[in-house]
Amino acid sequence: MRTASYLEHQNPSILDRFGRWLSQRRLHCHLNGASGLVVADIGCGFEAALTAPFASKVDRLILVDVSLNEALATADNTQLILGQLPAVLEQIDDATVDLVICNNVVEHVWEDQRLLNELHRIVKPGGRVCVNVPSWLGKWALEFCSFRLGLVPVAEIEDHKRYYDPRELWPLLVAAGFKPSKILCFRHKFWLNTYATAIRDPEPE
Repeated sequence: MRTASYLEHQNPSILDRFGRWLSQRRLHCHLNGASGLVVADIGCGFEAALTAPFASKVDRLILVDVSLNEALATADNTQLILGQLPAVLEQIDDATVDLVICNNVVEHVWEDQRLLNELHRIVKPGGRVCVNVPSWLGKWALEFCSFRLGLVPVAEIEDHKRYYDPRELWPLLVAAGFKPSKILCFRHKFWLNTYATAIRDPEPE
């Protein structure tokens, strides 16, 4: 069970910064167009470095992790939720979030299907969930950079429970309730990651 969030006790490495830049490029279109929307960053890390810079562009930003920098709560529209995933997501009401971001988090939890189920539950009909996870090729790269080169915190890599190629992530999203026609799942970051966007079907009239 995690007691500290990502980068709570260390500074980001060059690889951390590069990975964040690639993720922000992928999310840029969603976050820059998020004015008036409720955005949730699940497992956001201690500083919520991926989404905190966009707080002023959204109606409400929900940050979720086991620990968070309290300074993040100084923005009137930012809510901090502390606790273990996926259970802590019970604090978010059904169908209340327009955009859910879950970046490099699913691989850290034992109950990956339950976590994805929760993401489907909290996103609004017509809302979007973005999931980024390391692939099996990424496993080799991460372990080499961590165990051999010391460029990635060993504790983070030791905490990985599994890795995902598109053929493994896609069926979990379907089981969570997303329709196949609403899922886009592909390799990302030089095939080192698997990325998916899934839109919850609008409620039938």
